[in-house]
Amino acid sequence: MSQYDPLIDSAAARLGNALRQQGLRVTTAESCTGGGIAEAITRISGSSGWFDTGFVTYANHSKARWLGVGEEDLLEFGAVSEPVVRAMAEGALEAAEADLAVAVSGIAGPEGGTPDKPVGTVWFGWAVRDRGVLSQCRRIQGNRRDVRAQTVLHGLEGLILELEKLARER
Repeated sequence: MSQYDPLIDSAAARLGNALRQQGLRVTTAESCTGGGIAEAITRISGSSGWFDTGFVTYANHSKARWLGVGEEDLLEFGAVSEPVVRAMAEGALEAAEADLAVAVSGIAGPEGGTPDKPVGTVWFGWAVRDRGVLSQCRRIQGNRRDVRAQTVLHGLEGLILELEKLARER
C-alpha cells in the first residue's frame, strides 16, 4: 500500500460523485501509470455509471494505433511530450465517446531519463468534449512507485478541476 492510496481513493470518490451529479462519462489514456488511473476510478462502487473504457498505451505504436497519435509527433517530440499527451487525450475522448479524458505520459524511472527529460517528468492532458485540451508538465520526485502514484493523483485532481469548471458554467 502506498502512502498516496488514501488521497487517491478520496480523489476518485470525489471524481465519481461529480461525474454522477453532472451525468458525464470519463475515459483514460495512460502510459507511465499502466492503467493506475482507471484502476483508481473503478475502486469506487458504481463506477460503471461514469466509466466504461480506458486505454493503456505503453508502447508508441499503441499510442498511434489506438489513440491516433501522429507518428511524426512521436518521432519529433517523443512519447513524453505535450503534443503526444494532447493527442492521447483527444484520441481517447473520441474513441471512448466520453465527455472527459485524462492522458498521462512520463518517465517513472529509475532508468529512461535524459538531461532534457529526467526521471519524474510527466506530461498530463485533460480533454473536455467541445472545449479542447489543457496540458501540463510536472517534475515529480521520488522512486518509481511514488512517481506513478503522484501521477495518478494529479490526473484525478485535474479531472475534478475540469468538472468544477463545467459545474460553474451550468
